[in-house]
Amino acid sequence: MAPSLRPLARPRPPGMLLGALLLLLLLGSVPGVWCFSELFFIKEPQDITVSRKEAVVLDCQAHGEVPVKVTWLKNGAKVSENKRIQVLSNGSLYISEVEGKRGEQSDEGFYQCLAMNKYGAILSQKAHLTLSTISAFEVQPISVEVQEGGVARFACKISSNPPPVITWELNRTALPITMDRVTALPTGVLQIYDVHQRDVGNYRCVAATVAHRRKSMEASLTVIPGKESKSFHIPTIIAGPQNITTSLHQTVVLECVATGNPKPIISWSRLDHKSIDVFNTRVLGNGNLMISDIRLQHAGVYVCRATTPGTRNFTVAMATLTVLAPPSFVEWPESLTRPRAGTARFVCQAEGIPSPKMSWLKNGRKIHSNGRIKMYNSKLVINQIIPEDDAIYQCMAENSQGSVLSRARLTVVMSEDRPSAPYNVHAETMSSSAILLAWDRPLYNSDKVIAYSVHYMKAEGLNNEEYQVVIGNDTTHYIIDDLEPASNYTFYIVAYMPMGASQMSDHVTQNTLEDAPRSPELHLEPLNCTTISVKWQQDAEDTATIQGYKLYYKEEGQQENGPIFLDTTDLLYTLSGLDPRRKYHVRLLAYNNFEDGYQADQTVSTPGCVSVRDRMVPPPPPPHHLYAKANTSSSIFLHWRRPAFTTAQIINYTIRCNPVGLQNASLVLYLQTSETHMLVQGLEPNTKYEFAVRLHVDQLSSPWSPVVYHSTLPEAPAGPPVGVKVTLIEDDTALVSWKPPDGPETVVTRYTILYASRKAWIAGEWQVLHREGAITMALLENLVAGNIYIVKISASNEVGEGPFSNSVELAVLPKESPESNQRPKRLDSADAKVYSGYYHLDQKSMTGIAVGVGIALTCILICVLILIYRSKARKSSASKTAQNGSQQLPRTSASLASGHEVGKNLERAVENEESLMPMIMPNSFIDAKGGTDLIINSYGPIIKNNPKKKWLFFQDPKKIKAEQPQRRFTQVVCFYQPGTTVLISDEDSPSSPGQTASFPRPFGVAADTEHSANSEGSHETGDSGRFSHESNDEIHLSSVISTTPLTPVPSLAVIQVGLPR
Repeated sequence: MAPSLRPLARPRPPGMLLGALLLLLLLGSVPGVWCFSELFFIKEPQDITVSRKEAVVLDCQAHGEVPVKVTWLKNGAKVSENKRIQVLSNGSLYISEVEGKRGEQSDEGFYQCLAMNKYGAILSQKAHLTLSTISAFEVQPISVEVQEGGVARFACKISSNPPPVITWELNRTALPITMDRVTALPTGVLQIYDVHQRDVGNYRCVAATVAHRRKSMEASLTVIPGKESKSFHIPTIIAGPQNITTSLHQTVVLECVATGNPKPIISWSRLDHKSIDVFNTRVLGNGNLMISDIRLQHAGVYVCRATTPGTRNFTVAMATLTVLAPPSFVEWPESLTRPRAGTARFVCQAEGIPSPKMSWLKNGRKIHSNGRIKMYNSKLVINQIIPEDDAIYQCMAENSQGSVLSRARLTVVMSEDRPSAPYNVHAETMSSSAILLAWDRPLYNSDKVIAYSVHYMKAEGLNNEEYQVVIGNDTTHYIIDDLEPASNYTFYIVAYMPMGASQMSDHVTQNTLEDAPRSPELHLEPLNCTTISVKWQQDAEDTATIQGYKLYYKEEGQQENGPIFLDTTDLLYTLSGLDPRRKYHVRLLAYNNFEDGYQADQTVSTPGCVSVRDRMVPPPPPPHHLYAKANTSSSIFLHWRRPAFTTAQIINYTIRCNPVGLQNASLVLYLQTSETHMLVQGLEPNTKYEFAVRLHVDQLSSPWSPVVYHSTLPEAPAGPPVGVKVTLIEDDTALVSWKPPDGPETVVTRYTILYASRKAWIAGEWQVLHREGAITMALLENLVAGNIYIVKISASNEVGEGPFSNSVELAVLPKESPESNQRPKRLDSADAKVYSGYYHLDQKSMTGIAVGVGIALTCILICVLILIYRSKARKSSASKTAQNGSQQLPRTSASLASGHEVGKNLERAVENEESLMPMIMPNSFIDAKGGTDLIINSYGPIIKNNPKKKWLFFQDPKKIKAEQPQRRFTQVVCFYQPGTTVLISDEDSPSSPGQTASFPRPFGVAADTEHSANSEGSHETGDSGRFSHESNDEIHLSSVISTTPLTPVPSLAVIQVGLPR
């Protein structure tokens, strides 16, 4: 056969189509290469939007062996020609005036052209004809108040076909958008950055199409004067990107507007870390991302990030871009040539977003799967090919973005030596599931038949499966079983011989019989000594027709009575006039017009009748020691003891069960058993029930036993705790809070909190906390900075544990700056808002704090006692040192003149094992705990006029007054720790030339405060220019004014102290 053309999935440019046609014409001159039996489209109709009363032409040009007839379909129905609608000579459809929706008449819809010749017909792709329309504004601009220097944003939204062009007006004058501060997005958003007073006014948007124009309401912009000094503000995204679904080759804009001080920097990235297409992407304004000529690779999640310049403070917003694509073929059906009774398989696969729906056409009409023709996913299978199957088949793929078709031809080849079809086919019903099929051998070439195939399927409905059975040539009848009851089936026979198959025989239809009804569900209950209640229920899955029921009964050993005919609506019958203390056998069956159904039978005994003598016998006592125990949330186990009065063998019990406080007596549950225990099931969880038991023996019943109350167990929590929030309250401590699970019946006795960093979570290492059911808060302590923690909570009770809540994330930021420490960042599963709150300390935490405070107070008291004791022991040694110091003053002055001598004196002092401490003078300048009030410069320390007095509890007030008028100096040598600074001063040393009595304080007022290591002073000592003091030092030092340079000594400090003269 001549090769077929590959189907045209999409319209091609006219030049390409003409070139291809010329090539085909050239190939047609070569015998056997091409024939014009193929039918294809040169032009197909396209989607179009027009205005009302406008003329339109829908193109359609088909090529194939003439004559080729073209007809048009609208929404699947044939288009009728009139004065306004005509089919042109080239096959195109011409509409002189397009009508809108007026009543039931409208030219809008989906149009297709159908081209046919003697080989078949093909259908074009769908073309959507729409009218130009515009709706009212869905979103109007809203008045705003913006601080001067801030960002103003207006938005409007309107739907139209085609999409509108949106412009903006200020005070009803076109707004110039050439300024860098003003950005107008195609989506209808106006952004004004660095707002000034001149921007004040009324704004509105104007939406325009080819045929329509609409103006929105006006919105005012008010500018609030800004402050001179603006405080720091973290970046905030006030308008983030929105999820967008678009088609191929369109243009989209992802908006991102952020505020902050200083002005944040906006950047874009993809969540999947792929690079953004730089060729089709550009930034509009101050951070809006515009992507043009959209393609499939542009789909993804885009992240807008606003960052404070020079810091790590940032915030993000994300949006998903979904790209839709029309269908396109990845596998086309190929033309086939098959013999009669053969099988043809066409394969067609297409892709698109969303996934396209596949369907098949035969000569332009949709094919339904039925009998010989089956559609499996993207395949079309034609079994037992007949001459009528010779046609053009099309595969159509369509989704919301469009449709595409591909064609293939099936040619059926018939052999002249094939046998004729079997004839005289007849069928006979055998049962509800079997039919006998018989036929006569073919009249022509019957001796060459090697096999027969029997084909059958249901006669009613669509998409029925066709079944085939192959049998030998030695028989002309066959029983087909496994059929459904009361159903019609269609049969035909095909004969096979070596050179091919025969035509199909005539079709014959036969129905199966009704199926026998199934046995009903039977229940017998004696009402008294002479009456039995018979109840039944038909099987819900029984499909057989039922005309009624037949009831039979007999006394054991006697003749059967019946049948008793009952209607289909009867489900209850009472047998009366029976003998007491007899055993009766009852059977019940359903029937219809064809046969009786399956029967159900049971045996029951009638009780004995109570005589006058029996009525004088008192009732037996009730069961005793009734005990109840909850088994599950819906069952309670009951146990009781049998009374010891009787030796009767047959004793039955009745259990009464109902919730406490039940008002409706009809809801009381009664259960029977012959045991002394029972598991009562089907109860409500967490509900209190009352139980009582009575016994039955020899037609007598006891009173009810004393009532026992017991509650079912609660159900395990069905849901997780809700409202889980995590807030960072300290650098390494977070507060997690939650609410109990939803549901009023949920009982929670304990909460389980799991938390871990992401690394620990990946390793499966969780930290576990437990809290009682009444507590809905917990502290997460010892958190490590720089990690993101995952927290989830579950509720549990004595029955079991419920599911965990959704994971909540908490970011513990590293210590970067005071601002970052003051603003902890918290993430949860609902949003990224910062929640404020307080944290709750449970009883264990309060106990720990109390113990710690007690230990600290005890240590402080001991230290105070030790200091008082040492101060008393050193007073005497200090006075002796002062006397010796006055005598050695000349030598001290000499030693101060030479730094080398000082070093020697200090080395000799190290050899002394006893540390000498100076007395605490009222004008001491060194605070051994908190620093000094002196400021040090190149000339020495500066004494304040009113020096601050400290540690007065070490001094004698009387002695202080006596020593204040006269002061002398002495040298004291004491031990000091390595790495400290040695300070040497002499009050009598002369000042440098020009030095005044008081020096200005370059660092402000000196205060007795400790300074951190990151202050602006010496990084080695961290004292901001004041005296260095180590936290471990226990030596109190005093100093006076000195012009001697500061001399560092590895292990000692030489201090000049003033003594009374």
